[in-house]
Amino acid sequence: MSEAKKLFLKTYGCQMNVYDSERMAEAMGAEGYVLTEVAEEADMVLLNTCHIREKASEKLYSDLGRLKPLKLAKPDLKIGVAGCVAQAEGAEILRRMPLVDLVVGPQAYHRLPEMARSPGQVVDTEFPPEDKFDHLPARKTNRGPTAFLTVQEGCDKFCTFCVVPYTRGSEVSRPVARLLAEAQDLVARGVREITLLGQNVNAFHGEGPEGGAWTLGRLIRALDEIPGLERIRYTTSHPNDMDDDLIAAHGDAASLMPYLHLPVQSGSDRILRAMNRRHTANSYLRLVDRIRAARPDILLTSDFIVGFPGETDADFEATLDLVRAVGYGAAFSFKYSARPGTPAAEKPPVPAEVADARLQALQALITAQQHAAQKAMVGRRVGVLYEKPGRLPGQMVGKSDHLMAVHVDDPQGQVGDLVQVEVIASSTNSLAARRLPG
Repeated sequence: MSEAKKLFLKTYGCQMNVYDSERMAEAMGAEGYVLTEVAEEADMVLLNTCHIREKASEKLYSDLGRLKPLKLAKPDLKIGVAGCVAQAEGAEILRRMPLVDLVVGPQAYHRLPEMARSPGQVVDTEFPPEDKFDHLPARKTNRGPTAFLTVQEGCDKFCTFCVVPYTRGSEVSRPVARLLAEAQDLVARGVREITLLGQNVNAFHGEGPEGGAWTLGRLIRALDEIPGLERIRYTTSHPNDMDDDLIAAHGDAASLMPYLHLPVQSGSDRILRAMNRRHTANSYLRLVDRIRAARPDILLTSDFIVGFPGETDADFEATLDLVRAVGYGAAFSFKYSARPGTPAAEKPPVPAEVADARLQALQALITAQQHAAQKAMVGRRVGVLYEKPGRLPGQMVGKSDHLMAVHVDDPQGQVGDLVQVEVIASSTNSLAARRLPG
């Protein structure tokens, strides 16, 4: 029996890329490949790229440069580039890095096995008419008690700073029947928590089993009825797509966790208009009020960009005011970085030293709110899903209902256990707890 071929897969960026990498690994698994964590052992190296943040292309080319000696030592080694940088730069990658054998965009990775069999260099960055999920093998790998499930891809919002509409395409939602079947299969293999993924997940409008489009709220209610599926989350959302049904689901779907990532980007209406966000700071705050009315214990997180072209001190102060008004449990904050091909990239940037100072001020405020949210958990009873053993003997680590990391002294605990704990202490980025009886 011949030895299995080995695949080294590096994933950059978002949770969607993590999901895509799993599916690509499964597709190549059907071709006889097994994963390895050592690039030098591999028969194929695949880099699944992200194009959202600054210098994404430079990071890719730097990694490819480090692979040159490996390619020289193993001429038969296949090197592939997948994901959003692949979509954005296509054949340019092959031109700059002739060691690359294949380039595949995020909508065409179901064609990866065929491309890997090709004797020459090949590029596929088309948006194929067929549904890639129809052509992927059934999911077989287990990755513990949690799993991602892509329900929607692409975005039609065209924020002026963002490349997603160009690299992922327009909004497309998967059919409900297939999603329910995939979720049931994941649960049958031990998954207890599913995070629904989409570039704009709450714009979900998948075809229902009997025709007509379902909303994300309706899909969540159907998933809520699957025995053994204890927890549901979803990310990432746009404020304009938080409809009444989805808000209500936070109050009446028992397995939908009290956590919501709801990016706002800025607290200045002038900057929000320049970003083409199509909501205001006030409409966002009123939305937060409605969500909290439906689920009073919900923890909110968000995304912020500082130093967007034209941002003044007053605009930035409006962002700080919004953060103070909401009270976040955590947030991702970034200095604006121009993405080639986007409208905002044509505008003059804010001086780097100004953007740096604003980022530090914003992160200090957000960190204070995060610590306050964690300290407020001390003494409370929360659920924790164990994901792995901790560093200390007898310790288990998992996520709370609010997606906070929790360390529990539980020598009898097992990965996959969903337990009730009492939080006894808060540290910088996690909680400590004791397991409650029962």
